[in-house]
Amino acid sequence: MSTLARARCQAKAHPLAMDAVLAAAVLICMVAGSFVEPRHRDSVSWALRTPDPLSLVLMTLGAAALVFRRRAPMTVLALTGTLSVIESVTGDPRAPVAMSAVIALYTVASTTDRPTTWRVGLLTMTVLTGAAMAAGPLPWYAQENLGIFAWTGIGATAGDAVRSRRAFVQAIRERAEKAERTREEEARRRVAEERLRIARDLHDVVAHHIALVNVQAGVAAHVMDKRPDQAKEALAHVREASRSALNELRATVGLLRQSGDPEAPTEPAPGLDRLDELTGTFRSAGLHIEVARADQGASLPAAVDLAAYRIIQEALTNVQKHAGLQAKAEVSVVRVGPNIEITVLDDGSGEHETQDGGGHGLLGMRERVTALRGTLTTGPRYGGGFRVHAILPVKNRTPTGEDPA
Repeated sequence: MSTLARARCQAKAHPLAMDAVLAAAVLICMVAGSFVEPRHRDSVSWALRTPDPLSLVLMTLGAAALVFRRRAPMTVLALTGTLSVIESVTGDPRAPVAMSAVIALYTVASTTDRPTTWRVGLLTMTVLTGAAMAAGPLPWYAQENLGIFAWTGIGATAGDAVRSRRAFVQAIRERAEKAERTREEEARRRVAEERLRIARDLHDVVAHHIALVNVQAGVAAHVMDKRPDQAKEALAHVREASRSALNELRATVGLLRQSGDPEAPTEPAPGLDRLDELTGTFRSAGLHIEVARADQGASLPAAVDLAAYRIIQEALTNVQKHAGLQAKAEVSVVRVGPNIEITVLDDGSGEHETQDGGGHGLLGMRERVTALRGTLTTGPRYGGGFRVHAILPVKNRTPTGEDPA
C-alpha cells in the first residue's frame, strides 16, 4: 500500500484528529499571513509586527471551530463567517481570519447538494465582501476586499466539485455492484433451468422404460409356467428396455461431464425420426397404437424435435400406466402453418395423473411446451379416455430473443 493510500485510510479512520491537524495548519497560515502588509501597488513587503490581540483571538477561535467542521458544517460556517465580519470591520491592518470561513464553506459545499451550495455560497460571499467594503477600514475597491470575494467563490466551487466527484464514483461503484449481482443471479437462473431440463429428461426416460419393464415382467411372471416361450420373449423385451434405459441415462448424465472428460456422449438427442422405434417398444409391451403423420417430413429445430418426441413418449407412458391393458392409443403429428401439432388419444378407462397430483409427467410436458412458447391441452375425453394436444411453434423464439435450438 502506498503512502498516499495509507494516509487516506488514516483520515477515514480518525476524522476528528485529521480535522484538528487541519485546524492547526490553518491557524499557522493565518498567523503567518498577518505579518504580510502590502505597502505598494506592485510589491509586497514584510513587516515584523505582532498581530492585534483581538485579531489573534479571532484567528484562534476560527481555527478551533474547524475541528468540528464535519459534525456541524453549517454551524461552523456561521461562526467563522461571523468572526471574519468582525475582523473585516475592526482589524487594521487586517488579519486573514476569512481563511477559516473559506474552509468552512468548502466543507458545506462538499457535504450538501448543489442548490444549498449556491444559496449558502452566495450568502457568504455577499455578507463577507459587503461588510469589508462597507464598514472596513480600507477603500471598497481594495484588493483585500476583492480577495475575500474571490476566495469564498473558490471555496464553494471546489467543495461542489469534490461532492460531484464523490457522487460519480459512488454511482460507478453501485453500478458495478449491481452488475455483479445481476451476473450472479443470471448464473443461478441458468443453473436452475439446466437442472430442471435434466430432471425432465431423466423423468421421461426412466418413466417410459420402467413402465415397459414393469409390464413385460408382469407378463413373464404370468405365463412362465404355461407358456415359457412367451415368457422368454417378454424377458427379452425387459432386457431390451432396460438396455435402452441405461443408454439414455448414460447419455443424459453425460451432459454433466466437464468438457475435458473422456467418453462424452456423441449420440444426438432423439426426435420424431425415431417415432417408429418409440411406438415399437410400446407395441411390444402389448399396447395397440395407431400413428398418423402429416408433417411432410419437415425439418424441425432440435429443441422442438426433442420436445415433440418427449411429449409423445410421456403421453404413451401414461397410457401404458393408467389406461388399462385393453386400451388403444392414437398418435398424430400434423404440420399446420408455422406450428407442429402433436395429439395423443386413448380410449382407456383408467384415471390419468393430474397436474396437481403426485406425478410429474404432465407437469414436465407443460414445462417443455411453455419453454418453446407453445400451448398444451390435456384432459379426459367425452365417453372415456384421455387426450393430450400440444402445439409447438416451428420457428420458435424464447422470451430473450434466442433460438432455443
